[in-house]
Amino acid sequence: MKQLELNNRKVAVIGCGFVGATSAFGLMQSGLFSEMVLIDANTEKAEGEAMDISHGIPFARPMKIYAGGYDDIMDAAIIVVTAGANQKPGETRLDLVQKNVGIFKSIIPEIAKRDYQGILLIVSNPVDILTYTAHKLSGMPENRVIGSGTVLDTARLKYELGEHLGVDSRSVHAFIIGEHGDSEIAAWSSANVSGIPLNTFCEMRGHFNHDDSMERIAANVRNSAYEIIAKKNATYYGIAMSVKRICEAIVRDEKSILPVSGMIHGMYGVEDVVLSMPAIVGKNGIERQVPISLDEDEQKQLRKSAQILKEMAEQVL
Repeated sequence: MKQLELNNRKVAVIGCGFVGATSAFGLMQSGLFSEMVLIDANTEKAEGEAMDISHGIPFARPMKIYAGGYDDIMDAAIIVVTAGANQKPGETRLDLVQKNVGIFKSIIPEIAKRDYQGILLIVSNPVDILTYTAHKLSGMPENRVIGSGTVLDTARLKYELGEHLGVDSRSVHAFIIGEHGDSEIAAWSSANVSGIPLNTFCEMRGHFNHDDSMERIAANVRNSAYEIIAKKNATYYGIAMSVKRICEAIVRDEKSILPVSGMIHGMYGVEDVVLSMPAIVGKNGIERQVPISLDEDEQKQLRKSAQILKEMAEQVL
């Protein structure tokens, strides 16, 4: 099959459920792309979403949005994969693994056999396992298969800290790392507010009970998806904004540091596992992971998170 030249102004979204449709809507508003293709197992759903989103174009920027098939997306700079079963109330992200690996076994080979040369951005949950699955099924270079990882969890942490400290959350520098899920780690030892160590800044704002606050905020972040799902059955706005942010870093070759899911080789004793660490993200995907400073306990938690993911991947692949 003839290899298509990539169109840097084109994006594709596979899966038009809540997350896919909201991501497509966010990408339409972003101004990053002039063409977007939507794919769904239910063709009419993809067509309906394309029509609905297209009707907002007069309020945004000129753009071609349409439903299509795999042959239509091979010149897209980024393929965003959101297809999969939804997380139900009371279900963990890892409960989804068997169902969604099965779905990926029908999607990823279609992309692989067309020799796709762009960036594959995996958003479906459990995102770390499915990014690993996409690596193995696609045969694509590791840097070009990225998971949305803990970009959203990190945003939730910054939001919670911003609220706690009464400060702009964009001035908070902190990461959630590891699994996008129950074993995720708040990297407190490297957290700061505009270069001021977190505990010092907390005391400036009248907060002295650091351990209790850290425990409460980390639990709020870890449980927020469950809480939202219990209240409204799905989460989609936050992740759609995360997708837009990752696409922005890629399309603009920003070399932004984002905690995306990628294959880890040897960092902190973790090997051949996909999980989230801060990484330099640009036009070629993951340029390199950034080894932020972690204390001994955080490194131990990271290895434990990696082991959970490794065991899960071995069960399904």
